[in-house]
Amino acid sequence: MKSVIVGTAGHIDHGKTALVRALTGINTDRLEEEKRRGITIDLGFAHLDLPLRDLPAGDLAASGDHFRLGFVDVPGHERFVRNMLAGVGGIDLVLLVIAADASIQPQTREHFGICRLLNVQRGITVLTKVDLVDAETLDVVRLEVEEFLQGSFLDPQKSPLVAVSVKTGTGIAELKQRLAEEAAKVVARDSSALTRLPIDRVFTMKGFGTVVTGTLVSGTIQKEDELEVYPSGPTSVRVRGVQVHGAAADRALAGQRTALNLSGATVEELARGMMLGPVNAFQATQRVDVAMTLLPSAKPLKNRARVHLHAHAMEGIAEVVLGEGKQVAPGGQAFARLRLAEAALLLPGDRFILRQFSPVITLGGGVVLDAAPLRKAKRETVEAFLQLLNTGGPESILLARLGRRGAAGLTMTAAVAETGWQKSFIEGTLSRPLRDGTVVRIGERYVLGDTLEELEARLIAAVAAFQRSHPLVAGMGKETLREEFGVPPEIFEDILKRSALAGKLTVSGEVVHLPGQGVVLKDEEAASKQMIEAAFAAAGFKVPALGEVLAGLKIDEARARKLVTLLLRDKILVKVTDDLVFHRNALDELRALVRSRKTQAPTIDVAAFKDMTGVSRKYAIPLLEYMDRERITRRVGNERVIL
Repeated sequence: MKSVIVGTAGHIDHGKTALVRALTGINTDRLEEEKRRGITIDLGFAHLDLPLRDLPAGDLAASGDHFRLGFVDVPGHERFVRNMLAGVGGIDLVLLVIAADASIQPQTREHFGICRLLNVQRGITVLTKVDLVDAETLDVVRLEVEEFLQGSFLDPQKSPLVAVSVKTGTGIAELKQRLAEEAAKVVARDSSALTRLPIDRVFTMKGFGTVVTGTLVSGTIQKEDELEVYPSGPTSVRVRGVQVHGAAADRALAGQRTALNLSGATVEELARGMMLGPVNAFQATQRVDVAMTLLPSAKPLKNRARVHLHAHAMEGIAEVVLGEGKQVAPGGQAFARLRLAEAALLLPGDRFILRQFSPVITLGGGVVLDAAPLRKAKRETVEAFLQLLNTGGPESILLARLGRRGAAGLTMTAAVAETGWQKSFIEGTLSRPLRDGTVVRIGERYVLGDTLEELEARLIAAVAAFQRSHPLVAGMGKETLREEFGVPPEIFEDILKRSALAGKLTVSGEVVHLPGQGVVLKDEEAASKQMIEAAFAAAGFKVPALGEVLAGLKIDEARARKLVTLLLRDKILVKVTDDLVFHRNALDELRALVRSRKTQAPTIDVAAFKDMTGVSRKYAIPLLEYMDRERITRRVGNERVIL
């Protein structure tokens, strides 16, 4: 069964609620105050099943044997437009209700403007209360309405206009027929997409506990599902029960009016405007980049103006930061950044309405383009990016999102959160770019191939520059190089591996240098290096102080110490303590001496070590501790066990 959500729109007392009751048999005014005052204050809901046989031959764009129309009846009074906006965001088809005895009124215009801003594509214009006017008056009103709607999605040249009387029943059968025809043309919402249910009601039902309702805008919800409450509700809730259009169901599909019995949350923790979705799938935001349009009747919107923001069932306060210019003229369009006072779950493609901060009247609306804007991007870069998001297809949008992240790229988790698209859809969209190398996957990250090539060139240039300015250093430290470019570790290691395989860089342990261009020594530096090595090689176990050796060289101390660093890196010299450095040959000889002693005695103490090596306690203790670290010996009390 295909589900379509029908919303009402129009001025107060034009008969919206009575019309829904005539169509469905359900009174959508549920509050005592609504019944007492005779006006709709909050959202009301009803449903109607229409059989496919009511459709003209060949017009069978639905599946199953019936349509199920879910009605969202909205208040028409100007004081309750905020409630109207909480329900109209999820509709597929609108009934614009205009009373024949009153014609077009202020909320007729405002509600119609809201529907256009929300990009509602289909609807029916309904002239009500025709029993209260004569034929001539009805013709005049019809002409006024046709002129008002000309050029819009409700233009009578392409959209039905039906005259009805709830009192006499005139036109109700025709309206049902037109509803079936228009509903057949509505594109069904995607039940395979990620689930999002904007909450428009929260209440407690005796024997059940917490219940929420809303129009399921995408995905599927079934019993026992774990969902997260965005933006700030409980981490997760469990679905204990599901109702669709007032009847118990195993699951709810996109496009259906849905009620959920939840565990894990109280009514105090939930509120209209929150959103249910998959656990850990999305990120709430306080900044969104949008394309916006002002109504022709609106006042100019100045940069940094505060506004009321409505999206789905959510209402909040936002500051409008314009990309260019100081204001947007009535009827004008612009890219802007909305800075929300409180976080909300918004995704690309979500429609929104802006209302003036005070007095509260509708200004305009638009569509969210990016719910994860970068804070320090240049204005011209952001402008081009938003233009692409506004007009591009899925592949170009994903490539742009990867491109703006540079070498950091995007993980699949981040890509899902940024776009709201399913993982399988993203993988399918990236399949061609991955095949031709436009995109490269490294671990969990997707990066543009051009970005990696550019980064590789910059890394090589940085290493070359470092070696030119530090000729006595073997190369640039890997971590220093990575931090300089701010590259994620897995991306950095992959680039180094590619560069090494291509012969562009050489990686020696934790040092990176150009192939064949390690340390470049001048003649005097090469001679000094040999002198340092010779001094320690000749000293055996009784090594001189490092400072004494360096003082006897013809080069300055800074270069001399870099030469010592090279000898230590190549393991020609070994640092035993901060003050004592030994030649590796001396330490190899020491290992042999200690192990040969093991055939005579399994242990050795300080005195025996001094006798064996001929060194003083100054050298004996550091050398014994070095052997402990190297697992040649193990200290037990005052002796060492030879291992």
